[in-house]
Amino acid sequence: MTRTVPTDVDGEVAARPLHRLALRKSLARLSVRPRSILILSVIPLVAIGYGIYGWQHDWVLGVDSAVYRAGALTLLHGDSLYDANTLPNEPWWALLPFTYPPTAALIFVPLAAFPTQISWGLITAVSLGAMALSIRIAIGALPRPAADGPRWWASPARSTIVFFLVFLGLEPVWRTIFLGQINLILMAMILLDMLVIGARGSRWGGVLVGVAAAIKLTPLVFLGHLFITGRRKDALRGLATFVLLQGLMFLINAHDAAKYWTVTLPDTGRIGPVHWAGNQSLNALMNRATDLAPWASKAAMGIGFLLAIPALWLLMRFHRKGQALAALLVTAFWTLLISPISWTHHWVWVIPLIVLLVSRLPKTTPKTAWKRWVGTGLVAFVFVSCVLLILPNGRNVELHWKVWQNVLGDAYILMPVVLAAALALRWGLQRRARKKAAADVDVPAGV
Repeated sequence: MTRTVPTDVDGEVAARPLHRLALRKSLARLSVRPRSILILSVIPLVAIGYGIYGWQHDWVLGVDSAVYRAGALTLLHGDSLYDANTLPNEPWWALLPFTYPPTAALIFVPLAAFPTQISWGLITAVSLGAMALSIRIAIGALPRPAADGPRWWASPARSTIVFFLVFLGLEPVWRTIFLGQINLILMAMILLDMLVIGARGSRWGGVLVGVAAAIKLTPLVFLGHLFITGRRKDALRGLATFVLLQGLMFLINAHDAAKYWTVTLPDTGRIGPVHWAGNQSLNALMNRATDLAPWASKAAMGIGFLLAIPALWLLMRFHRKGQALAALLVTAFWTLLISPISWTHHWVWVIPLIVLLVSRLPKTTPKTAWKRWVGTGLVAFVFVSCVLLILPNGRNVELHWKVWQNVLGDAYILMPVVLAAALALRWGLQRRARKKAAADVDVPAGV
């Protein structure tokens, strides 16, 4: 009896139903050579040194990391995180409200031991390490190449270094570093949990996602991803971790914990102007297009829920084929679209997306190769071009953009929608071609 091997729409070997076993084998390649670790550690060490030098010369470094540190100090001093629009320990150049859950201030407590600029250097160093880890996990999660197929990243360690250096030019990456943001760290926590720890059947699966959600609420969506894809124990562990951390904050500072959930969280205006060009979400798109119409945010939410239907279809299609990274990216980009506020530095998820798209480039015929090269190039160009910085923005200028400016100004938002639509169209055309070919075979000779 011959054994048939399932293939995907491109004729490539698809993962067998035992997708966890396939993931474990692919993730076994996550080892990194000492020389690669040395190379990847140089830039983070430079960031720490830069922070120390900036502290000695009183430089302005890391607006957001300064707020994180101030939040930690505020918590330690017993003051309120949300009663005022600024925190007592913020420097004059970072007078911003604390918009994170109170559990984030608890997790940021180690930053209180260092000056503001050194805190930026430490967060930057960890963020750069997190980016390298995310790239390495993404490469390890790719399907194993055919034995006779060329693959220029046959050395994952070397490929990680190359991607790492190139990705420093992505706007979400360098803006995250410039601001001292934690997006790269949160992404690495989620990837490590969902594609490595949980994929290996560890009892710690879901915990890192729960911790990430305690820092910034949007990772809660990934608990739903775990539940939908059958990893219900991981999802429950993540939810339990999140709830326990919230309960801990009610014991430490009940006033702030209660105020965050009842007053601060619903107040999106505390985060910033929803229509600003830096907000790349459906909510921002609708508010910019309708001149802040009262119904714009509700319409954006409705569109987001409608997009959940094809997103769920894509997610499950990738999951059943054993393509866990692709399935995870569907959830990540849908979350960015549906979130009321998705600043450009939140879009660091383009890092594993580009790794995935590049991995697909050799797997095509010379006749159709240009389509994938163009698609991958356009995705990368959107996040390298800094088009959002070129357009006029601020002081409500976005409300008066012309049509072509709205298209460019919503480039991040349109990218995953167009990419998903192109993928669905391609699958549909290939399915139609297969049906036509099968019908031609069934026609008797001579008819």
